[in-house]
Amino acid sequence: MTVAEHPVKPERTSSTGAAQPKPQQKGQQTKAAIVDAALGLATQIGLEGLSIGALAEVMHMSKSGVFAHFGSREELQISVIREYHARFEEEVFFPVLQVARGLPRLRALFHNWMNRTSIEIDSGCLYISGAVEFDDRPGPVRDALAGSVRTWLAAMYRAVVQAKEAGQLRDGADEQQIVFEIHGLILALHYEARFLKTPGSIDRANTAFANILARYGSEGLAAPAASASAATSTSRLSSQSKE
Repeated sequence: MTVAEHPVKPERTSSTGAAQPKPQQKGQQTKAAIVDAALGLATQIGLEGLSIGALAEVMHMSKSGVFAHFGSREELQISVIREYHARFEEEVFFPVLQVARGLPRLRALFHNWMNRTSIEIDSGCLYISGAVEFDDRPGPVRDALAGSVRTWLAAMYRAVVQAKEAGQLRDGADEQQIVFEIHGLILALHYEARFLKTPGSIDRANTAFANILARYGSEGLAAPAASASAATSTSRLSSQSKE
């Protein structure tokens, strides 16, 4: 008998005829709700501050009920990291796949990253706070954090390489150096805007990105377009940084 020939059991229905969720589906929904709550807590108190007890209180569940979905505090932390990374990809990376390769995609990546960063100036970035907590603590949690960041930087690197292959960046441009500088902009922006509360930090980050493209871009190609992109992004984000 093939898979297609196996009989399909009908879903259980209530007395009103509505389909009842399967126990496995309900368990997955509960776990997703716990992870969502844990992510909210982690952005406020850090991954290290997460505990089964704190989550049980927030979720109005027993500690054993929360523990049953993860098995350990470490697995809870890793689940939060995975969820944060999935949301990051949805907001920053996946939308740019519809944008032309090369500088247009690179600019779109940076623009989306800046949009997310402008929100995280208030809520906090799990990648950055997690790095502070786990930079010198080897283990699965650190590995999950570092792996997520490397995955994102690899996507940025591919965009830079594609721009160079399209002739939009100088032949001698160092792709790794460009990614390093762009990543540095975001880290500096978080420090300046979130910690030091420096006015105009978003404007400076956009200007710095335009300068990177002007410095490494093919003559007469990257600089004007980069300035236009920065101006558009600045007008959209400046008001957020001044609120």
